[in-house]
Amino acid sequence: MMVWSRLIRFVEESGNTTFGDPCIDKSDDDLITLVNRRQLYAIRLSGNDPFALTRTNERTRVDRLLGVLTEEDVSVFKCIGLNYVKHITESGRKAPPYPSLFMKPAPAIAAFNADIRVPCIAQNKNLDYEGELAVVIGKSGRNISTEDAISHVAGYASSNDVSARTWQRDPAYAGTVPQWSFAKSFDTFAPLGPMLVSPSVVGAADHLRLQTWVNGEVRQDSNTNDLLFNVAAIISFLSQGSTLQKGTVIMTGTPDGVALGMAQPKWLQDGDVVEVKIEHLGACLNRIVHDEIRGVL
Repeated sequence: MMVWSRLIRFVEESGNTTFGDPCIDKSDDDLITLVNRRQLYAIRLSGNDPFALTRTNERTRVDRLLGVLTEEDVSVFKCIGLNYVKHITESGRKAPPYPSLFMKPAPAIAAFNADIRVPCIAQNKNLDYEGELAVVIGKSGRNISTEDAISHVAGYASSNDVSARTWQRDPAYAGTVPQWSFAKSFDTFAPLGPMLVSPSVVGAADHLRLQTWVNGEVRQDSNTNDLLFNVAAIISFLSQGSTLQKGTVIMTGTPDGVALGMAQPKWLQDGDVVEVKIEHLGACLNRIVHDEIRGVL
């Protein structure tokens, strides 16, 4: 069991970086506003491993909020495609019989307020947003039952599965069979919200409103109750014959409203700002920035 209800990583007034459990009444309190007003406090948590922290009795003020997890904390991103019923419809596909898996490496992680840096190879390649519920595994397991699945969850967060659709679907780039991992695995293509929220607060996260805005325009407005495979089913499936490691971040799929599903797609452009907010979990707010560093292709 985790010793926190909500987990943040932050810089104290002393300049020390630490973990803490924010002193807020409800998860929808705007952490950024509270920090800017110098009104956000947290109970300090001792330790460097977010999955093995010790609770203290020290209350400290948050001077600057950081991304809650870093690349070193993440084992891998295991991502589920086509998992919202309405999104499956807008994609023109049939519902899969089992969860459809692709993966992102740990360097894909980005902080809740970091730039999404689009490499040259992905620029002007039909860049898309996908607001998603992320599930962070806090206890490793194998062959986990659906009944025991939530006990392996450290916490939940808002997230964005950024995707270069040309590399995913265009036969000139992806070949005759669409591929998902390369198109979605570039560094910073997996922003994660500002805190992890424990199942002790939101249970199985099976009835949370999810919204995505691009430059202030609502693009996605759904609820996790539209998931085809819920959190427990996904955890159980992914652990069959394969150890689901502590530090794995499961991105559970995106609802309808992505650019790909539009008659005239509104692809993300350099300078666009994408916000993904999930009820009780906070928001990630990231700017699209075209990277000027050239690759080898």
